[in-house]
Amino acid sequence: MTLLDHLPIAPIVIPAVIAPVTMLMMRRRRIFSLYLSLGGCLAMLAAALALFGITQDDAIRSYALGAWPAPFGIVLVVDRLAALMLVLAAVLALPVLGHAIVTGADRKGWHFHPMFHFQLLGLNGAFLTGDLFNLFVFFEVLLIASYGLMLHGQGGLRLKAGVAYVVVNIVGSALFLIALGLLYGLTATLNMADLAVKVARLGAADQGLLRIAGLLLMAVFALKAAVVPIHLWMPRTYAATMPVVAALFAIMTKVGVYAMIRTVPLIFGAQAGAAAWVPAPYLLPAAMLGAILGFVGVVAARGMREQAAFAVLASTGTLLMAVSVWREAALAAALYYLLQATLAGAALFLVADVTIRRRGQYADAIVPSPAFAGRDAAALLYMTAAIAAAGLPPLAGFVGKLLILDASFAMPGWPAIWATILGSTLIGVIGFSRAGSTLFWKTSPPSTDPVASVARTRADHVAPITLLAILALLTVAAGWVTDQTRATARQIVSPERYVAAVLGAVR
Repeated sequence: MTLLDHLPIAPIVIPAVIAPVTMLMMRRRRIFSLYLSLGGCLAMLAAALALFGITQDDAIRSYALGAWPAPFGIVLVVDRLAALMLVLAAVLALPVLGHAIVTGADRKGWHFHPMFHFQLLGLNGAFLTGDLFNLFVFFEVLLIASYGLMLHGQGGLRLKAGVAYVVVNIVGSALFLIALGLLYGLTATLNMADLAVKVARLGAADQGLLRIAGLLLMAVFALKAAVVPIHLWMPRTYAATMPVVAALFAIMTKVGVYAMIRTVPLIFGAQAGAAAWVPAPYLLPAAMLGAILGFVGVVAARGMREQAAFAVLASTGTLLMAVSVWREAALAAALYYLLQATLAGAALFLVADVTIRRRGQYADAIVPSPAFAGRDAAALLYMTAAIAAAGLPPLAGFVGKLLILDASFAMPGWPAIWATILGSTLIGVIGFSRAGSTLFWKTSPPSTDPVASVARTRADHVAPITLLAILALLTVAAGWVTDQTRATARQIVSPERYVAAVLGAVR
């Protein structure tokens, strides 16, 4: 095998090496550790782009660890969907890490960089694994890292929200293990490709347990994605954590959506008997409620971080409205929207951080404050990020919502989808407009205590500008990007190709 043949494991190996090395070096050689951390993110981006380029031949590749063949050994699978998510994670991680270093957020504790890379390890592993048990393992890796990142910087409110976050995810992990136990008891395998074959062969006596296992699995993914009504942990957690950490967390809910997209057409598709399209009756109503409640939260939010958290919730609901159709065109639209929604949510958190650093004791509270240095630049950044998050032209959010509307047309329930997307967008525009005018147009009389700004330069503008520039690029290159998402959706709705790539031949 050539070095190129081992490329699929690079996105896992790189953070697995960088994390412990930075932990060992941080106290004594901080500058070296910072360069190493940034270099690790650059290496992950290079590996992700290389894998994305390789998948352009439309082939699906399986990488067997230890040369053990599937379904007996651990396999990584590189297809268009995995490569797309790897690129998204790497593109998000680099500016977020740069922002943490520039603003000094990483110096609030000694273990920021190791936890950051362990979280990337969990994300990349979840995107690449071809086995449900290893999906559970990588979920646990990214969750354990997220516990530490969530508490980074300390604080009583952060600790209280962190405890709730840990408890919710422990419950989710327990349900995940129960679902895996049921599936393994029914099929004697947890390899996704092998499950696709064996689930289709189950007899009538096993259909009830299969449906229970499928529903439990989808409930776990819905919990990770913060789907209504099991979403209450998310706004509180994201609003309590440091903005730069919450920016990285913008991709966390999308991991739950990714898991649904990966497993439902493959394992619980039309061939799955009683468990066929198991989340279908529940997903669309929950998604519609999520979009509405999310944007209502944008209106009602009392702080910028809370508002950004509700915007992420709303974007997940909008995304799942497209996913719930389970058609090729709708999945293609969903993937385009997933890219822009993740970056727009992260940009909102970083813009909140830029503003907080300049408002001093007023922090992110959506109340008038005395004029502060850099207000005009912060206002411009906020307006641009809000346009992206709300889905207004000319940025990619508008294109994504337009694609979802077009893909859902003539589908059952399309009037409800159209009404929800258009209505929730209007609510979002009202919420962002209200907050923006309060934060950046209205002023209050100067207080006896001056507004102390901790920002000395505009270096903290670089990361949010970078994310917003990528969103603009997604708009300009919308034709090419949608070609990519359509090709990805074709692979998703052709599970026999995935099975053949992993098992060698359909068994």
